[in-house]
Amino acid sequence: MGKKLVITEKPSVARDLAEILGAKQKQKNFFEGPNYIVTWALGHLLTLKMPEDIDSNWKTWAMETLPMIPKKWEIKPLPKTTGQLKAIGQLAKRGDVTGAIIATDAGREGELVAREILQWVRFNKPVERLWISSQTKKAVETGFKQLQPAKKYDALYESALARSKADWLVGLNVTRALTVKYGDNLSAGRVQTPTLAAVNQVEEKINKFIPQTFYKISLKTDEFSAPLVTDKPQQFLTRESAEAFVAEIQGKIGKVVDISEKETRERPPLPFDLTEIQRVANQQYQFSAKKTLSLVQSLYETHKIVSYPRTDSKYLPQDVKSTMEERLQAVVSLDPRAKKFLKNPQVKLTSVFNDAKVTDHYALIPTEQTPTLLRLSSDELKIYRLIVGRFLGLFADDHREKQTTVTIGFSNGAKFKLKQSIVLEAGFKENTPVEKSGPHFTKETTVKGQFIIEKSLTKAPKLETEAGLLGYMEKNALGTPATRAEIIEKLIKSELMARSASAALTVTPKGKQLLKLVNPSLVTPELTSKWEKQLEKIGQEKLAPQQFIGEIITDTKKLVTEIKDSKADYQDFSITTKVCPECGSLLREKNTRDGKIYVCTNENCQYRRRKDPKVSNHRCPQCHRKMEILDGKNGAYFRCKFDGTTEKIPDKHERRQKISKHEEKKLLKKVNQESEEIESPLALALKAAMKDD
Repeated sequence: MGKKLVITEKPSVARDLAEILGAKQKQKNFFEGPNYIVTWALGHLLTLKMPEDIDSNWKTWAMETLPMIPKKWEIKPLPKTTGQLKAIGQLAKRGDVTGAIIATDAGREGELVAREILQWVRFNKPVERLWISSQTKKAVETGFKQLQPAKKYDALYESALARSKADWLVGLNVTRALTVKYGDNLSAGRVQTPTLAAVNQVEEKINKFIPQTFYKISLKTDEFSAPLVTDKPQQFLTRESAEAFVAEIQGKIGKVVDISEKETRERPPLPFDLTEIQRVANQQYQFSAKKTLSLVQSLYETHKIVSYPRTDSKYLPQDVKSTMEERLQAVVSLDPRAKKFLKNPQVKLTSVFNDAKVTDHYALIPTEQTPTLLRLSSDELKIYRLIVGRFLGLFADDHREKQTTVTIGFSNGAKFKLKQSIVLEAGFKENTPVEKSGPHFTKETTVKGQFIIEKSLTKAPKLETEAGLLGYMEKNALGTPATRAEIIEKLIKSELMARSASAALTVTPKGKQLLKLVNPSLVTPELTSKWEKQLEKIGQEKLAPQQFIGEIITDTKKLVTEIKDSKADYQDFSITTKVCPECGSLLREKNTRDGKIYVCTNENCQYRRRKDPKVSNHRCPQCHRKMEILDGKNGAYFRCKFDGTTEKIPDKHERRQKISKHEEKKLLKKVNQESEEIESPLALALKAAMKDD
């Protein structure tokens, strides 16, 4: 009997699938059992060939070679993972392998990961597709019983490949054109540039903002405070004008001129999709989009307690309805509301079940697997609580309030408005107090109080946060739920954008210049939004990939021509006034994983040094604080910035000879034990005397 080759996206997923499929024999690159061989990719094992791989003329970055339009698209292995690719190739050629099962992430990029591998190893046997939205044992077993022919997902693969080619054409050509023209590494792309522009727009509003003083008037009694009703929020720009208005009604009695009541009903929110949970986690915990994705991925892959994370849907298919009670049972230990809902486990927000609004995957909800809460990190638990909280809202009643608005009028026409709310039913907002007392009014009620004048300032817009930026990206179809976090991180890594300690996002001087130099069509989201819609059409077989790529090639040629013809100036803000000690050129400041460094701007000079000294783990012998590593004439050395103590850095031989504190303790213990066992001279003499007797 033959075996099926199962290709997963990560080793951790392969291990879990292997256990479920009975593939118990662990090898270096795969697991094997009687019916299945389970192997893994490590994300993408292959990529589109780079310009220098396609044409020798493209090895040099020069304006004459642009735009670069490949006549033939080919892929190549990524250098760090060739061993795993080779291993999959050998498995594919085994005589007992009768077919393959694609078990990579069920989405556009996951499809591309597997298809690239199968294409590279020239796999010519039947291929099936596993499509699951959670990694519990039950979901995997059900998925393997419902395998689909891979051909059913050909359009999804074509969409992913078209996206990859479009990013190659626009990203590499525009980046090369800008870098060559302005002599600095300027990265641009169809998604990242409009994303950067969105952050910059907020900053420009803040920079142009001029705060304005104004005065607010309110009617205050012992029981309430009611603001003045006005068409202009900043009606009184001086205290004198506010005081003149109050003088007209000072000491006069007001009368209730209107009472209106209305009942409001608020339905529970739908479950999360990836973008919304990233936004909420950023608002509540200041988590970056990347961190939230990583945490949800861990809850999905490692703990198997949430459904597939990279989803753009907030709805559930009808066939999930039968699993809702089991999922409710799974979260009883986390939230006491689950136990209450189990008495009548009916979903009250029935609109959540909508097959038409479920894309590749349904909303982010708990799986049927009961979590081991002690195994979750504190951050994982925070995210899991958010997901469970939204899920439980589906079983809760609507939140109902009665809102009363009372208008109090005075003889000069001034009106003050008081709003009161009483919670009729807390529903899904269980923590809301059920009662909120306030004064009782009728149309005969008269009111006398004092008038309060308060000074206020108009507020500037706040700096952009990842929560706000993710919302903007979603609204304008910039990227996908799976790629948005990566785009934000890329902008930060390329020094076009910065993240402050308070998690606010700002555009760097380099980023601001890029937005002035780059093509206007790349600054706005319209172009990329159009592309994303076209990619969706390719996935739905409503648009030919060749037509889409043809349009991208036309756009690319236009973009490169615009950059070539541009008359804009560029100033490299990373170049400092510091001079290279080796060649006399100016030094450029660069961010690295190891901190900021200075590098020489002269391409033929290799000089580089740290901007700030590196702090070592080596302790000062005097004050016992960590010492810095400095470069001297005779090489690097330790120096304490607190008391000036210096020490030579030991070489490898000296470090090997020096024992650690742990080894020192062990040695002392051994010496002490040995010294206790050795008898003293007096004891030996007594022993000898006793023998003589």
